[in-house]
Amino acid sequence: MAFVILDPCGPEKSAECVSVCPVDCIEEGEDQFYIDPDVCIDCAACKAVCPVDAIEEEYDLTPDQEVFLEKAEEFFANR
Repeated sequence: MAFVILDPCGPEKSAECVSVCPVDCIEEGEDQFYIDPDVCIDCAACKAVCPVDAIEEEYDLTPDQEVFLEKAEEFFANR
C-alpha cells in the first residue's frame, strides 16, 4: 500500500512531506505534490508532518478520492 496526497495539498503545497520521506518518492507537480505509489514504503512519515492533513493511505480512500491515486500514477508513468 502507498500513501496518497489529496485535494487540500493543492492550495497549500507546503512541502514538509518531501523532506521527511526516507525514499524520496514525493515530487512536486504543477498543481500539487505526488507520492510515487511504486516507491512508497508506507512509513507514514509524510502523513505525520502534513499541516493540512492531505495524506491518506491508499486503502482508506473514499471512491471520490481515488482520482488522486490515479493522478499520482499518471504523473509517475510519464517519468
